[in-house]
Amino acid sequence: MPIKNRLAETHAEITGWRHHLHAHPELDFAVHKTAAFVVERLQDLGIDDITTGIGKTGIVAVIKGRTDTKGRVIGLRADMDALPISEASGVAFSSTVPGVMHACGHDGHTAILLGAAQYLAETRNFDGTAVLIFQPAEEGGGGGREMVNDGLIDRWGIQEVYGLHNMPGLPTGQFAVRPGPLLASADEFEITVTGKGGHAAAPHEAIDPNVTAAHIILGLQSITSRTVDPLASAVVSVCALHSDIDTHNIIPQVTRMTGTVRALDSEVREMVEQAVIRIATATAQAYDCVAEVDYTIGYPVTVNHAEHTEYAAEAARAVAGDVITDTPPIMAAEDFSFMLNACPGAYIMLGNGDGPTVHHPAYRFDDDAIPAGCSWFVELIEQRMPAQ
Repeated sequence: MPIKNRLAETHAEITGWRHHLHAHPELDFAVHKTAAFVVERLQDLGIDDITTGIGKTGIVAVIKGRTDTKGRVIGLRADMDALPISEASGVAFSSTVPGVMHACGHDGHTAILLGAAQYLAETRNFDGTAVLIFQPAEEGGGGGREMVNDGLIDRWGIQEVYGLHNMPGLPTGQFAVRPGPLLASADEFEITVTGKGGHAAAPHEAIDPNVTAAHIILGLQSITSRTVDPLASAVVSVCALHSDIDTHNIIPQVTRMTGTVRALDSEVREMVEQAVIRIATATAQAYDCVAEVDYTIGYPVTVNHAEHTEYAAEAARAVAGDVITDTPPIMAAEDFSFMLNACPGAYIMLGNGDGPTVHHPAYRFDDDAIPAGCSWFVELIEQRMPAQ
């Protein structure tokens, strides 16, 4: 694997940064210690154009090339937040924060971008400007949206933007990408079913919202099997069901269910939303209950721009040789989608080897992927803005 020599030399140092971040995870926008660590490393690297507080707790750092004859500006993004998961990986540098873990590898993404920053700051072998984006709250908080709304793209004049995510199951250091939809949209719903509470021994005197909720759940499953085109993709998952009663002999008055909807196409996404609302309300009415649907639009589909996907693949080829350029879409979501909606670019998957998948308490980021990730970021900058 033709890793940049300097990045191979600094692998141990970058890995140390990753282990520190892993041991001290933070959630959502409250990544204050993580952001402070990133800023300290950037300052140590001699990068003095650093702006904090973008998208609440995001960081933007600017590295100028040796020349700037064409006014080119390219953004590179990494996410910083962790997940509310109790770690069971067994690594020596496991989380020191109870119930919080870097179970998605964002510590690795942040370390990779810091490693690329170190190389770019030392060499500056490019013509233009590299903008490094360290984003909070990818795991459901919409930090990417907040940074864009804070003027990320326009304020720094970013013309192209790129990001990566580790991928368990793909050989370590291998790259996979595709043009068009790569990751799904992610919406959420909460359905509140109201009936008539009563004694469990006299169900005929009550109107059971649990039975109604059960029929709604079954009805929702028909959306993907009987409403969505079989050649399209959609997921409707009811993930929790609970009532205001926790006993064995009372029929509750109210039952609530929560879930998620995923899609790879905006029209399918809108159709599923309408179907969820229609099925929930009509089914409840059929069983003499009332259903209220709180439907929240979340992350958009992550759509890679075709031309920039090829740029991303070309940089990956320089690092790893063969690149998978038709990897299947994934129904997980990613708020890098907000940046791609605001600016052309691409998102790529970086192999993390065998082991538990992301969001699992035993997940382990493979440190051997770090040099490949750093080199890919560097190659993008040097290929897209070649030195004059």
